[in-house]
Amino acid sequence: MRIPLSLLALAFLALGCTAMKQNKNMLRLREEVLAELGKQKGTFAVAFKDLKTGEELLINEHESFHAASTMKTPVLIEAYKQAAEGRFSITDSILVKNEFKSIVDGSPFSIAPEDDSEQELYTQLGQKRPLAELLYKMIIQSSNLATNIVIEQLDAKKVTQTMRELGARDLQVLRGVEDTKAYRQGLNNTTTAYDLMVLFQLMAQGKTVSPAASKEMIKVLLDQKFKDVIPAKLPQEVKVAHKTGWITGVRHDSGIVFLPDGRQYVLVLLSKGLVDEKAGIQAMANVSEMIYRHMVR
Repeated sequence: MRIPLSLLALAFLALGCTAMKQNKNMLRLREEVLAELGKQKGTFAVAFKDLKTGEELLINEHESFHAASTMKTPVLIEAYKQAAEGRFSITDSILVKNEFKSIVDGSPFSIAPEDDSEQELYTQLGQKRPLAELLYKMIIQSSNLATNIVIEQLDAKKVTQTMRELGARDLQVLRGVEDTKAYRQGLNNTTTAYDLMVLFQLMAQGKTVSPAASKEMIKVLLDQKFKDVIPAKLPQEVKVAHKTGWITGVRHDSGIVFLPDGRQYVLVLLSKGLVDEKAGIQAMANVSEMIYRHMVR
């Protein structure tokens, strides 16, 4: 059957109009986001991707940031990867201890419970706990103690290597947390908004280790306890599988947003040099709401 040229012309015109409208909407969103973040003193990065259409909003996406606890997502991925390789099982038990070696000189250090966001694990020193439990505490309560126990088992270099294999070219995991000597020498875990977007996109698509492993990791990330950025202003029926991170002057959030209609998008919001951290958090929560409204308009 031959399609009249006039109908083809109308179809291309309609497609062109739709694309122009989408571009216009994205430009407007970009302006709104920049205006909102511009009210704050600090540096921000945004990486948004609609997983259905491929539409993106990228701002300072390759700027390097102290990873803070966002590095715990790469650690989670590496744990599932090594388990899939048969090095151990996620159900295996690991000794709970609080003595680790600095990457600077191998000298011992420990984590002060009052500096950690999870406390229960400190009451279990000398006992063995399942790796799955440690990973869960590492993600949903951002347990620093669990993180260091796990990363010692995995080897930070292997975490970074896996990130390279997944396409995260700049994200770097050098060490666990609270290694003060390393921090003073500038030996820190770093990330970019783009790299975290790459990781969460692969996870959402079931391409991180395996579809089953991706699903298990998302299940853990959905239980996140800290919800003051990406989920803060979203409707309750919108689910977010995400990992936050913070140190002085730094506030991050990154993850997958699941809309009730089945669509998904990845959102990464990073910040550093914040003068007013509370206002910075509020601004990023506002940006998350703007992007949600863009998706549902």
